[in-house]
Amino acid sequence: MTVAATGLSGARLASALNHSAALERLPLVTLYLTERCNSRCVTCDYWRHGRADMNLDAVRALLPDLSALETGTVLLSGGEPLLNPEWPLIAELLAAHDLRLWLLTSGLSLAKHARRAADLFDTITVSLDGTDRDTYAAIRGLDAFDKVCEGVRAATDAGAEVTVRVTLQRANYRQLPKFVELAHQLGAAQVSFLAVDVANPHAFGRTDDFAADVALSLEDLPVLEQLLSCLERDCAGDFQSMFVAESPQKLRRIHQYFAATLGEGQFPPVRCNAPEFSAVMDAKGYVSPCFFIPGPRGAATPPDLLSALSTEQMKGLRADIRAGKRAECARCVCSMWRDPADERGSIGPRWRRSAP
Repeated sequence: MTVAATGLSGARLASALNHSAALERLPLVTLYLTERCNSRCVTCDYWRHGRADMNLDAVRALLPDLSALETGTVLLSGGEPLLNPEWPLIAELLAAHDLRLWLLTSGLSLAKHARRAADLFDTITVSLDGTDRDTYAAIRGLDAFDKVCEGVRAATDAGAEVTVRVTLQRANYRQLPKFVELAHQLGAAQVSFLAVDVANPHAFGRTDDFAADVALSLEDLPVLEQLLSCLERDCAGDFQSMFVAESPQKLRRIHQYFAATLGEGQFPPVRCNAPEFSAVMDAKGYVSPCFFIPGPRGAATPPDLLSALSTEQMKGLRADIRAGKRAECARCVCSMWRDPADERGSIGPRWRRSAP
């Protein structure tokens, strides 16, 4: 790739990259298209106060930086990205510049936009936290289970590669095997599981201390252990084919995490290089190293992506993450190691499993 192709001066590109040798490439960039959301989740506050949208011009201005950083995949998230009225134009623009597109959605609007989304996105990941209407409504705050399932089916029927993501918590962990069955029934390409984050009070747009009673209790732990054992036995083929994204060993980290929140042992060790592999830009243009750790907010006006990544504050923040100095990392629910040699940034079912 030439400097001319990036649209940047040689001096600016050299300055930006030399300040952070680990970020000569940034295979994956996450863009929050909006702070707004049409769910009412008990674990998230975007729906309470989100207002800002990212616009098409802001995304167009990012293109030289994405080219300079050799970004291969852009994840569109939020809030609920399909609430941004410009999402099709934004996706078309990015796709026209040879970027792989990944959509992370609640699925509430997916049935309406299924064919357009299937045409634009390489992978669509739908958050689905219940296998029946009551469980879904208790967690997501809306009676929308049937609508989300309709959206998954519509997108798969339109030819999209759809994956299902489940956040396990007290209200739904007993449905663990049923989530695998449901994902098959909906025609999904993969299902993945994550523990609900109760250790980071400011994740997911939270503005005050997080106190929702969603973690497992001591009495729940042996039940989860039994469910994990049964899943490993009964769904061996799904693990082998990676229809279940996590290995059995990695799924047991969820048990270890909930045990640690109750003082029963240590949090599972985290092996993650996401902050060296990717970055997150929110709807207002501020850049963070990952979903769970906010980036510097010193500037009155958010800088462009390359400038944000090369500030002393960001370099120091990433250095602290690499050195294990951030408390959020030690208690993180996500342990995602991505292959640094991946030229495009694997997404969806193409993810390589990280070490347990």
